[in-house]
Amino acid sequence: MPEGNNVIAVIPARGGSKGIPRKNIQIVGGKPLIAWSIEASINCPLIDRTILSTDDEEIAEVGLKLGAEVPFIRPTEFAVDHATTESALKHAVDWLEENEGYRTDILVFLQPTDIFRRQRWLSECVNSLIDDKDLESCFVAYATYKNFWHVKSGKYSHLSWRGYGPRQSKSVILREDTGLACATRGSVIKAGNRIGDRVKIIEEDDYIPSIDIQYPFDLWLANKVIEEWGRMPNDDHGHAALDASNGANNG
Repeated sequence: MPEGNNVIAVIPARGGSKGIPRKNIQIVGGKPLIAWSIEASINCPLIDRTILSTDDEEIAEVGLKLGAEVPFIRPTEFAVDHATTESALKHAVDWLEENEGYRTDILVFLQPTDIFRRQRWLSECVNSLIDDKDLESCFVAYATYKNFWHVKSGKYSHLSWRGYGPRQSKSVILREDTGLACATRGSVIKAGNRIGDRVKIIEEDDYIPSIDIQYPFDLWLANKVIEEWGRMPNDDHGHAALDASNGANNG
């Protein structure tokens, strides 16, 4: 790691989840949900510290057993329903600086409900910021070719319009999936932002990483993808498992 690049991963995992009670320690693929993001961080050689940010003592205990650091219990004001992810990330950076004198140069945000990331994305995001000092963020985004609409004052209009026709003839639109992997300068996080203005985007068109475990159906679907298709979290093979399954089904 080049000098002057302190890289931490922050995994926010509060206890008060509503869609799935105790969501962050529900079992997915035989492990507590937070295990997959903690393992992804620990297995990335460019990340110096894996910080679990939680307001919950039980989640903290599970995280410690899985190898994460839990240097603080997140204050309630940064863990209530209306609190933003940005406030939790900023709190972590500020706490480490104020209590340990530790300066965060690059922060990797990993959302525990996004488990079907590719392991290599973490290194690619971090290396992008190390190699290009002008970049403020690098993150994963899902590439889609669909048309989008929005409504304002009761009127519908196109938000993004690429016409109709074959997918190959359309321009792509990118949906932020920062929970899968997002590296951002510490200075941007300290300013209260998740991503900066100068960005690099890793495009992904595999639907499986889009599974965001927020509700019981998502939890069921994630376990089915693992059990029946053999697609594991933090798997670098991408479409391979899905393609093999489709090939077998199509005979």
